[in-house]
Order: sequence, then structure tokens, then C-alpha cells
Amino acid sequence: MKKSTIWFLTLIMAITFMGLLYVQITYMKNMVKMRDDQFVENVQRSLYGVSTLLAQDEAKYFLDEDAARIESSQLSQSLGGIRYSITTPSGVEADLTIKGDLNTISGLNQERGDLNDHYKSMHESLKGQYLYQKGLLNEVILEILSRSSNRPIQERADSSVVNEYIRRELDNNGLSLPYEYAVVSRNGAVIYKSAGYVIGGKADDESFVQTLFPGDPVNRLNYLRVQFPTKEDYIISSVRFMIPSFLFTFILLVIFLYTIIVAFRQKKLTEMKNDFINNMTHEFKTPISCISLAGQMLNDDSVRKSPSMMQHISNVINDETKRLRFQVEKVLQMSMFERQKAALRLTEVDANAAIDNIINTFKLKVEKYGGRLTAQLDAEDAIVNVDEMHFTNVIFNLLDNAVKYRREDDPLQLTASTEQISGNRLQITISDNGIGIKKDDLKKIFEKFYRVSTGNRHDVKGFGLGLAYVKKMVTEFGGEIRAESEYNVGTKFIIILPLIKN
Repeated sequence: MKKSTIWFLTLIMAITFMGLLYVQITYMKNMVKMRDDQFVENVQRSLYGVSTLLAQDEAKYFLDEDAARIESSQLSQSLGGIRYSITTPSGVEADLTIKGDLNTISGLNQERGDLNDHYKSMHESLKGQYLYQKGLLNEVILEILSRSSNRPIQERADSSVVNEYIRRELDNNGLSLPYEYAVVSRNGAVIYKSAGYVIGGKADDESFVQTLFPGDPVNRLNYLRVQFPTKEDYIISSVRFMIPSFLFTFILLVIFLYTIIVAFRQKKLTEMKNDFINNMTHEFKTPISCISLAGQMLNDDSVRKSPSMMQHISNVINDETKRLRFQVEKVLQMSMFERQKAALRLTEVDANAAIDNIINTFKLKVEKYGGRLTAQLDAEDAIVNVDEMHFTNVIFNLLDNAVKYRREDDPLQLTASTEQISGNRLQITISDNGIGIKKDDLKKIFEKFYRVSTGNRHDVKGFGLGLAYVKKMVTEFGGEIRAESEYNVGTKFIIILPLIKN
């Protein structure tokens, strides 16, 4: 798959995920807003119902008081004569009381005709009284309101009654959640409140307010304030079903990102493998051709008779065999990274002796470029438990990197040293005066396939496996490795391995 195709699919999937998240977030915000608006509307309706019930209770209180007073007055009047109940054709009811001596009143019963006339005149009189009483009704209501505002608010709105009405109205509107309430005066003074009501702060700002007895004078108004401590949970509960949706979307996003990363890694690995195979094919051809040519020369009798020529051919075959073996080791290194687990044959190895052998073999290559390779093998105890072949490859890789990244204007100075340090450990140091490594690159040099930029130097070949292989092997040996470098000054690799305890 082409890189452009992968990027195109990545872009499409990114747009898709962003669109999906936008739709989910928008839907959730709308749900929360709708739930909040519905909550506010139901609370306001409930508090208005509480205010109405309290106003009705107060009106009932005054009506009962007035009815008791009127009943007492009527009773005193009825004791002085005979009381008649009269209902007009229009539905108006009235009571007629005839005062006087009962004997005299009983005499009136004999005068039936006079009584009928009197009844008609009484009917006209009651009609006039009814219209008069209707005109006085508004004055009576205003008098009641004036008297009610003088009563203490604790009597007009008892705390237990208010609490009962709030609970009833909230339940009627489908709000079965806890609340706290308080009754406050116009200037904000708390008259009484429930135990959990919070005064001031954010909770007070989010309280719902309802005027009690709106007909009172402005300077005597009181207010009912209600708080809902679990309002946020109540609102969020309406969108909790969206949480699994976000979770599944997040899982899909993680899987998508992982898939893209793996795709790019696999593509990079495939490209590196192809380049590696192409280069290795070319690298194999050179030593094979040299060995083949040397073998053909050995068939010449004149060559066989010349000891110097035989020595030269022998050296060529030996050098090209080493070169071929080195290339094979590169292939083995890549194979090891594919398996992710190295098959090691750990043995007791004298690090001083092993490094000395490597230096003797590698010294000619350093001198070929006008450099100098020295050894300072000062460790008295250098017996470590390593795989000798891989240990040799580790040292060889570090020395080879020093040659590759040498400076053209300064002869290479390469040093290998050993030193016994505290903790029964051996420190192996490979230092050079090459081009060095920048700080940004120094953190990544041990990563697989990572290569430090060498500018315009095209003679440096590699695939970023050398130092990754070195770190992997040192770690497998139970040791550690670090690099210290200064750009255009040189680089130092320090390997620390545990010594075999006697």
C-alpha cells in the first residue's frame, strides 16, 4: 500500500471520528439543556403552586374568621324575633328577621293579605340591599389584604406547612429529588430555613425564588427560596446512556490509531528489508567475486610457484571471507530482531582477551584511514558471563561506527578500555574523536531503525540496526549501556556488565 493511500485513509477516518464526536457532543448538550429547561419549568410551576396554596389558606383563615363574626351577629338578632329565609326568583338568598313581641308577631299571621303585600315590598328592599352589598365586596377584600400583611410571616406560612406543600407540588410535577428551602424577607434576611440550606455562595445563586403573598405591600414582601443539592446529578442522569457510546468511540479511536501506527511501521520495515536485501546482494557480490578471482588465479601454475603471490592471494581470500562473514552477521541480527528473542549461549569470557583479539583484527582497518586504535585493558578481573559471538559483534559494531562517523579533517583516535568499578562490575569504554552526536539524536540512537543524519556524507551506509542490536545484547547480558557525546568533538560509549562472582 502506498504511503499516500495510508495518509488518505487516515484523513478520512479522522474526519469521520471528528464528525461522530461532534454529533454525540451536540446531542448530549441539547439533551442536557432540554432537561435543565424542563427542570426549571417544573420547579417554577411547583413553587407557584405552593404560593397559591398559602394564599388560599390565608383567604380561608379570614373568611372563616369573618363568617364566625357574622354568625355570632345573626344569632344575637334572631333571639329578638322570628327569622324567615327568603329566596328570590333570580337565586338570591336572604334572611328576614321580624323583631318584637311574639304575641304581636303571631297576630300578623292572621292578617295574611297584609303579609303578602309586606313580602313584596321586602323583596324589593332585599334586591337593593344585594346591589349595595356587591358594591361593598371589593372594600371588604381590600380590608382583608390590609389586615393579612400585618400578620407575622411565621403564622401566615408555617414552616411545616410550607415543607409539606413543596414536597406535594414537586411530586405532582415529577420531581422526586431532595431539596432545601428558606423563607427570606425583602432585604435578604432569613426568617427560617431547613437544616441543609446553604446561605451565600454558588448554591444561593442557583436557588429558585418565588414571591409569597404577591398582594402584600412592596416593603413587606417575603420570598421562598429552594435549593436542589443533587440537581447536577439529576440533569446528568438523562444523558448517562451516552457514556457507553463515548467509551466505544474512544476504543475505536485507539484501535484506529494503533492500526495506522502499525501500518506505517510495517511499511517502513518492508522498505528497510527491501533496501537491506538489495544492498546485501550487492555486498555479497563483491567478496564472492574477489574469492572467485583468487581461486581462478590459484589455477595458474606461475602463481602457485610465487610465494609472495600466494601470500597475497591468501590475504585477499582471508579478508574477503571476513567481510562476507560480517555481512552474514548483519542478516543474523535482523533475523534476531524479527524473533524478538535471542538464542544465547552464555559462557565465561575474559573481556580483556576478547577485546584485545578484536582490536588486533580491526587495527588494520583503522590504520587504513590514517587513524590510530589503542587499548587500555586495565581491569584486573574481567570475567563476564556473555555469548562470545554476540559480545564480539557488540564491540565490533561500536568500533565500526567510530570509523564510519570519523572526521575527514582530523585523524581518527579510537580507544578501547576496561575498568573494574564498584558493585563487582566491569566498565568497557569505546571513545573516539569523530563527528559526535547532537543532543536531540543522542536520546534516540538506540531505537530500532533510527539513523543519525550525516549531512552530505553519502558513503555511510546502514539501516539503524547496529546500536539497537548493541543495546539489546548488552541488556540480554544483564548489563547497561549509555552514550556521551559532544557534536564535532567525539563520542564515548560506556558498557557496564556484571562480573562473575567467585
